[in-house]
Amino acid sequence: MCGIAGIFRTAGEQPVEPSLIEKMNQSILHRGPDGDGIWMSPDRRIGLGHRRLSIIDLSNDAGQPMSNQEGSIIVTFNGEIYNHAALRQELTASGYRFATDHSDTEVLVHGFQAWGIDGLLDRLEGMFAFAIWDEPDKKLTIARDRVGIKPVYFTKRDGWFVFASEIKALLCHPAVPRKVGKLALYHYLTYLTAPAPLTMFDGVYKLPASTYIEIDQAGRITSKRYWDAEPGRSGIESELSGLSASAREDFFVEGVRDRLTAAVEKRMMSDVPYGAFLSGGIDSSANVALMDRYTDEPVNTFTVGFKDHEHLNELEHATKVAKLFKTNHHEVLVDEADMVGYLEDLVHYQDEPLADWVCIPLHFLSKLAADSGVKVIQVGEGSDEQFCGYNSYMMYLKLHQHCFGPFQKLLPKPLQRLAARGAQGVAKLKPSIGLYADAVGRAADDQEAFWSGAIAFWESQKKDILPSPGSELPHGAEEMIEAGILDASILVPDSFAVANETLSKFDLAHPGRDQLTRMIHNEFRLRLPELLLMRVDKITMAESLEARVPFLDHALAEFTMDMPQSAKIKDGVAKYILKKSVEGIIPNDIIYRKKMGFNAPMAEWLRGGFGAKAEDGIMNSPLLDQIGFDRDNVAGLISDHRSGHRNTSLMIWVLYNLTAWHAHWIEA
Repeated sequence: MCGIAGIFRTAGEQPVEPSLIEKMNQSILHRGPDGDGIWMSPDRRIGLGHRRLSIIDLSNDAGQPMSNQEGSIIVTFNGEIYNHAALRQELTASGYRFATDHSDTEVLVHGFQAWGIDGLLDRLEGMFAFAIWDEPDKKLTIARDRVGIKPVYFTKRDGWFVFASEIKALLCHPAVPRKVGKLALYHYLTYLTAPAPLTMFDGVYKLPASTYIEIDQAGRITSKRYWDAEPGRSGIESELSGLSASAREDFFVEGVRDRLTAAVEKRMMSDVPYGAFLSGGIDSSANVALMDRYTDEPVNTFTVGFKDHEHLNELEHATKVAKLFKTNHHEVLVDEADMVGYLEDLVHYQDEPLADWVCIPLHFLSKLAADSGVKVIQVGEGSDEQFCGYNSYMMYLKLHQHCFGPFQKLLPKPLQRLAARGAQGVAKLKPSIGLYADAVGRAADDQEAFWSGAIAFWESQKKDILPSPGSELPHGAEEMIEAGILDASILVPDSFAVANETLSKFDLAHPGRDQLTRMIHNEFRLRLPELLLMRVDKITMAESLEARVPFLDHALAEFTMDMPQSAKIKDGVAKYILKKSVEGIIPNDIIYRKKMGFNAPMAEWLRGGFGAKAEDGIMNSPLLDQIGFDRDNVAGLISDHRSGHRNTSLMIWVLYNLTAWHAHWIEA
């Protein structure tokens, strides 16, 4: 795991300065404290940088940027390629010579030569963000892994194309201004993050998951999505043909178990100490149990709890699993004071706001693991999304089936709109029912019940706090649209457009799919890569810790996307197939205990001392007036929560992250 950076001069004669690449490298030192390197083209049209976190092949020979023997192909790479040994063998048989002992980076160099970018990406199993310079063709190729575990950001201004693993490295370049992306901010209020390819910095873009771009020497950008979480990729359709219901269930159970086991085994590849985050729930416990099969040493496990709100703790369950598998177990307890002391670092390392308060306990877990000498950690992200593990998913499915569907089909459109206006009027008098009023309005407008697994402000709620949102296009939008990276439909102050852009295309390609499959596809496009996986990347890498995500192995994801809703939910039991798949791997009392979920007591903290700090930060931010927030409505949200009138903690946390980000990155 590492950090990458680079500058490509696409117009003009000014050369790339090596000192600027070094400055970009230094800004992301935490991503790779074990070494660094830069490469400059002979004409200094392009420079590549790298920070190294040594995980595979610790020798100096495996340093980056890395080139082939001829110096014609140069790569800077962040991530891990789990099948690199098999690919190396295939390339060696084709006549390619390797200079390193077992570096996975060198597989990218020769694989690009042998198969081109499409052939290379089709063969890779792993998580990655890499840039490859093709010297003969004078072309730069940048790719992000299928699910979006590793990030890469870029901007194009004044003849410069600049990219890096983190936005802070881009800001080292004098051509990159610090300006708020207003449309990204508008969508952030709903989704807790800016949807790809937008970021909170105007003109700075993030490469969407499963996408690569090519930039030629004239600066023209083209893009391609090379994978998607959609039905039809696993190839199991013929195997399911003719099977009875019970045989199909057995097939799914065995298929999930085999693919999950293989995914964990692949991610045990390491030349440094590794471990796992352990909550004692089904996902982390299965992870630890399978890891235990492939090591002779005790697995290092790490658990976080809260000193001041013990009702959220899962320490007892984690300890039980740790004892069962004889792990080398570690615990850390945190409270409100610990959280407040971390906030400044949180804002810095995130680069742009990720308003998920799980980042707080995740930081203390990551620090505990790093301080214990571990450099690689396995995490459980992606399980709940694929197997329907959230109570909110079940609620949305019921809302879709029993409310949205009948309302839209049975009521004439004029009555739907009349009901929506009536509900909104009542919500003005009683804000606590605003969520339900918004749902009626969405149904009347033929919108989806489900936009994302995490929503802060629906559209009607945003109209209260932001009555006149701007629609200023981000810098470079036209070029990004032409390149195929940015869809013009999301460049409007209407956050349903973000969800609809994904779902409408899915419905055209896969008509008639069940609602859960549609929801999961949407999560793979939006919330998983840009919120959940970015919180993992930013928080763990701030501690120079590599996180691996076995539940998001693409072979497992392709398999689960071909499993219907009826297989994942049976007799009202969510995660049914996964639970059946891990029977015998972990005890049944772990599998079937009530889900708690990884959380933090932010609602309680916001009613305590931290609430005053958050209120002060929000209400004194110049951003409120610059963007046009209604101060009275914002103050009302905060007052309602602190007085106990209603729970608006997520809305407050979203606004606090936004104003704290602005203070750190824009005002400063």
